[in-house]
Amino acid sequence: MTKQEEIAKLKAEKDAVILAHYYVEPEVQEIADYIGDSFYLSKLAQGLNNSTIVFCGVNFMGESGKLLSPHKKVLMPDLHADCPMAHMVRKETVDRFRAEYPDLAVVCYINSTAEIKTWSDVCVTSANAVKVVRALPNHDILFIPDRNLGHFVAEQVPEKNVMLVDGCCPIHDQISAQELQELKQAHPQAELLVHPECSAEVRAMADYLGSTSGIIKHATESANTEFIIGTEVGVCYDLERKNPGKTFYFPKTRPVCADMKAITLDKILHVLKTGENDISVSENVAARAGAPLERMLELSK
Repeated sequence: MTKQEEIAKLKAEKDAVILAHYYVEPEVQEIADYIGDSFYLSKLAQGLNNSTIVFCGVNFMGESGKLLSPHKKVLMPDLHADCPMAHMVRKETVDRFRAEYPDLAVVCYINSTAEIKTWSDVCVTSANAVKVVRALPNHDILFIPDRNLGHFVAEQVPEKNVMLVDGCCPIHDQISAQELQELKQAHPQAELLVHPECSAEVRAMADYLGSTSGIIKHATESANTEFIIGTEVGVCYDLERKNPGKTFYFPKTRPVCADMKAITLDKILHVLKTGENDISVSENVAARAGAPLERMLELSK
């Protein structure tokens, strides 16, 4: 029996569903029941009937799944797969802004720990951040922890006072404008599709700027056949699967998230067999962190 067949058998026995982020390895995306970005998967986890969710991604995704589905078992193939940006803000920073701006809404990127979500009023993803911030009644917004996505939101919603901290996704932040420019010169017909977690310099070059799912949708619907991609290389699997006649170019310094790539078929098999790596969130944290996620789902409808 192959690993893929064994996973399918165990899934049926354990009433499990496998959710995979676009950035995990292609072989993991191939066996997943659903592939998506954090927004899609966070909504999906809440509505599924399966009693066990195997979340193929980094820790904050499993925590978000558990917050939205507290009575389900949420298994992480690798508990060490973490997101550096998920920790890049301090409680004292948030408290200082709250003291200075009484009307403040703390808007927290879903790429954050459950504890950081408890300091927040609403969560957002790259797909819905602009929509949610625009819908808030507050004028003063503290966007945590990603400064690049926060700066993008500030540009789109100039009527709000959007303030930032110094967090970022190291993978997107290091995508080089020079390398993208070299690709544009080599492939002048190609469209440049960029994730808003990239730097302002890179975002300014983009022909299309949007979330991972937005990038895939744009490339699939576009009449163009060549694209330069400014996001993590794992997205190539779904891009090529949906667009067999199109060509995709990535920067010379390939944007690779080692934490996402830590998810393997062997680790998925292990947690399905043993039930290990079951995510738990304390009742106290769950009550306070779940509310911003629920508000996100409400405001982004």
